[in-house]
Amino acid sequence: MAGASGRQWSQMSDAPQDRIASVDLQTNRPHSARVYDYIMGGKDNFAPDRETAAKVLADWPGLRTSMLANRACMHRMARHLTGLGVRQFVDIGTGIPSSPNLHQVVQETAPDARVVYVDNDLIVLLHARALLTGTPEGRIAYIQADMRTPEALLGDATLHEVIDFSQPVALTLIAMLQFVEDAQGVVESLLEPLAPGSHLAITIPTGELAPESERLAREYTERGIPMYLRGRAEVERLFSGLELLDPGIVPMPRWHPAPGEQPLPDTATNMYAAVGRKP
Repeated sequence: MAGASGRQWSQMSDAPQDRIASVDLQTNRPHSARVYDYIMGGKDNFAPDRETAAKVLADWPGLRTSMLANRACMHRMARHLTGLGVRQFVDIGTGIPSSPNLHQVVQETAPDARVVYVDNDLIVLLHARALLTGTPEGRIAYIQADMRTPEALLGDATLHEVIDFSQPVALTLIAMLQFVEDAQGVVESLLEPLAPGSHLAITIPTGELAPESERLAREYTERGIPMYLRGRAEVERLFSGLELLDPGIVPMPRWHPAPGEQPLPDTATNMYAAVGRKP
């Protein structure tokens, strides 16, 4: 998930490992990115993360299926936005690297694309170099920042070095807004400085699809990771003032499925997906 500390790395810089080593990684408590990493088969997690993952999987064995569907949806959104001509991406809450990452997807067809990853987990920070392998024509940067303090993120020097705010930007919030209480305020603050023609792409958990979602949210919250589920009406408000792209707000598997692909049943996932354009 995306605390701002001012540490930032771009494609041209080296991470100060001595400073990283002095930071408390809070391995005694679960973190959403590391729980996700474990469920997806990763190795960058700790006992509290694995315990939380085991409990939520016991409550809903299909969670991994939903997470895989979320990642596939992110790939489709990235390709769609690139096809629309978007060449700048700010990805909030990138998480622990898992190939293909967003920059790999967009630079496959747009080598000149620029991507800024934002996250607050220091485990992600330790793996930032894995993100920083892109095309010579493009640019990639990582910023440690917190989406709950958008003014700090938006004032970050590296962000403005990589992203030209006079040109359209794709703001991607993939499975992230459930971790902030004021999702509306965060979205509005992050969209405000973006140029016309910019896009907002989100996937967001809801209690209206998979019946296990409410238990999942309670389990995360009880283990120290507050989770807020949103109904469709709340999701619609996130796109106030934007032009919703086809097919609108839909369960993730139904957002532009690949040709010939049979989407999962709506109840197999617990998230809506949508993309909007800033006029």
